[in-house]
Amino acid sequence: MSRLDQFAPAWQFREVHRRFVEAPPERVYRAIKTVTAREIPFFRALTWLRRLGRRGPVSILNPAPDRPLLEVATQSGFLLLADEPGREVVVGTVVIAPPGAARSVTAEQYRKLAGSGWAKGTMNFLIEQRGAGCVVTTETRVQATDARTQRRFRLYWTLIYPGSTLIRRMWLRAIQRRAEVRS
Repeated sequence: MSRLDQFAPAWQFREVHRRFVEAPPERVYRAIKTVTAREIPFFRALTWLRRLGRRGPVSILNPAPDRPLLEVATQSGFLLLADEPGREVVVGTVVIAPPGAARSVTAEQYRKLAGSGWAKGTMNFLIEQRGAGCVVTTETRVQATDARTQRRFRLYWTLIYPGSTLIRRMWLRAIQRRAEVRS
């Protein structure tokens, strides 16, 4: 069972990508934790488009090119929900919050978000050993807590999905390149 299921057992929007990596789980995990935006083709261009060219603070949409991307994410709005070395990393963020509600929550609060007006996005990297290598899966699940928020998020998802798909595939490729380098 994936830890993703503990934080996002239900969803309306989902994206899944897989890649085989010829490396042991520990090296794949290290690659997941250390890949930077510079290593992911089109990442900075697509996130520049997403933020409409505005600079803004360092965040997942405006990362420092040589800082680990998951580190940037967890220091700028994403929660580290689960971290099992050699197996899985799960992060999440509040995508839409009701007016006046705080987007900053703890992992336990995140798991229990309910009531109208919430949408939460949960993403993982799961490592499953296959022979001498591993299958790395990244899955994103988004759950809206009511029909109105779901409709609101659907418009956003329709716009960002193609770029998100490209980023996830390139992210997995960057993980593969980093993990397969023999030191």
